[in-house]
Amino acid sequence: MLKSLMTTTIVGGLALSSAAFADGHGGPYAPYAGTTLIVNFPAHPHYNAVLEVLPQFTEETGIEVEVDMLPYLDMRERQTLELSLDEGAYDLIAYVVFSKADYVYADQIYNLAPFFMNPRLADPNYDAADLIDGYVQNIGVAGGERGYLPGPTGSLYGLPFGSETSVLYYRTDVFEEHGLDVPENYDQLLELACQIPELEEGMGGVASRAASGHQASHAFLLHLAPLGGRVFGEGWEPTINSPEGVAAAEALQTIVDCGPEGSSAFGPAEAANAFAQGQAAMFIDSIAFAPTFEDESRSTVAGNVGWAPHPVGTRAASQTGGFGLAIPRNAAEPDAAFLLMQWLTSREGDLAVAMAGGNPSRFSTYENAELNERYPWSATFGEALADADPDWRPIIPPWGRINADIGTTMSQVLTEGLDIQEALDGIAERTRTLMEEEGYYVWQ
Repeated sequence: MLKSLMTTTIVGGLALSSAAFADGHGGPYAPYAGTTLIVNFPAHPHYNAVLEVLPQFTEETGIEVEVDMLPYLDMRERQTLELSLDEGAYDLIAYVVFSKADYVYADQIYNLAPFFMNPRLADPNYDAADLIDGYVQNIGVAGGERGYLPGPTGSLYGLPFGSETSVLYYRTDVFEEHGLDVPENYDQLLELACQIPELEEGMGGVASRAASGHQASHAFLLHLAPLGGRVFGEGWEPTINSPEGVAAAEALQTIVDCGPEGSSAFGPAEAANAFAQGQAAMFIDSIAFAPTFEDESRSTVAGNVGWAPHPVGTRAASQTGGFGLAIPRNAAEPDAAFLLMQWLTSREGDLAVAMAGGNPSRFSTYENAELNERYPWSATFGEALADADPDWRPIIPPWGRINADIGTTMSQVLTEGLDIQEALDGIAERTRTLMEEEGYYVWQ
């Protein structure tokens, strides 16, 4: 039964009796017909598309689904509570990527190997090789290299669903009017970022996140990976204050200084809105924003938006993030939850959700001709995924505190003039102290 804390419950599914389904359909779903799954999803465009597709799952399987949909920043708090109980409310959860380490480390979500080994549950035509590699590595695998990446000791705990990468959006009309080339590297990007305001009065170059906290950290990391940097080097030594880290901070500072008015306080929604309302000529962020920019009820630039891969620095490295699906260890119906997870992330399910406006998790979906006809940006996004970097941020248990420190300090750089090298040296020193407290150096 749903607990009273839950804010919004949406019933997705068509009621079919167990007997009618078993008699009419049979197959692997028959033992679970009539089961009701309780799932926790974020209020997010991808999962809005999922709600449109869930009735098809119920019609095919006889398994009903009730969705508790919460704002994604509130979802983590609720999941942390539920996963700690002997009997949790949820059979399946969608989790934000940086929750992976905490849930795995606390043994709160299932390793998926036993499900995929079970011939009564695992679809032999699932085609796991078609899942986007960077997404699987970033979202679902733990226990391998550095504890959060693939490797000989790695295991699968979740499947990507609502995952994202970063791309460059740009104003085709502005670029054509001034004879500008779409930037392919960071030198070109940063030059254009400050050239645009000189060419178009009142228009910023690039709209970017920069608000204090998570958003400023996200924006900094977005540039750190392609410019050759990492938060940690070998032996967990902080390298965020390297020359590459300085270059990433300088890039963000240039983008904010030459961006739309108020850029230093932008979160993702504000940055996207600035681009959608014609206040910036470029926007580097998630693929999830594409439908908004072509929606004439929300965008003044619809029909004048182009898409390109994330510009290359010393390497090609677009962001990976978003959401994945996992089965809580305290789920009441783990087997039926796996069937739902498998169905949603199958070739057919992934395409159905993508056609409804969701983010694909499979290469084949991005290659689908019907999808590309409906959403012309899909082909470019599929190309960008070749460079999706699963290690653009370290998904380890202490990451929440490190991320907060980066975000607060970078905001001081952007708004108070704090020296970049001094700021990054401070982050590196505090990070090393934290990592020592957490036991990361005991083997040295």
